[in-house]
Amino acid sequence: MTERKSRKDAVRNREAVLAAADALFARRESPEDVTTAEVAAAAGVGKGTLFRAFGDRAGLLRALYEARLEPIRAAVETGPPPLGPATPPQDRVPAVLDALLCFKLDNRRLALALEEGGSSSSPYRAEHYERWHGLLRAVLEQIPGLTDGAFTAHALLAATRADLVEHLMGEEGVSRDELRARLADFVARVLATGPRRGPAAEG
Repeated sequence: MTERKSRKDAVRNREAVLAAADALFARRESPEDVTTAEVAAAAGVGKGTLFRAFGDRAGLLRALYEARLEPIRAAVETGPPPLGPATPPQDRVPAVLDALLCFKLDNRRLALALEEGGSSSSPYRAEHYERWHGLLRAVLEQIPGLTDGAFTAHALLAATRADLVEHLMGEEGVSRDELRARLADFVARVLATGPRRGPAAEG
């Protein structure tokens, strides 16, 4: 009975911390302005409880990112078109990338913080990146004439990176609608490109 109560307390504490972090990050310009002490206090738990649940600040960022991303992931895995598995590949690829871009636009600071400092290892080894790359690669490989699904998936995902989104919107003044339109055009051109000869075969 004590063990079951302990597990329930742990789940409740984790949910409280995520809810508190979500609210605090939503009110601040940058995730860097939010401290773990603030999150713990807002959740009504000690800092030790927060660290036991998430490991460190980066772990908290990843968990919050995943929680916010869950509706998109569910739609992609089991939902209807245009994101779900029954969607034709030519339609599903741009829909998934648009959904990811919109997510980055809606969570710019959090996504940027996660990409810049969320892990000491390569961002391309992050679980969430590998998941989306694997999905896109599998879908791309269903498209006739598209020969390198792995590289194409990397190239397409690069167009949705938070640092690029931040640069285009902050430095170049590109609007949300224009950015989505540019991505859609880029994806359409990539998917319409047939097999090409490598540099050694040209000429």
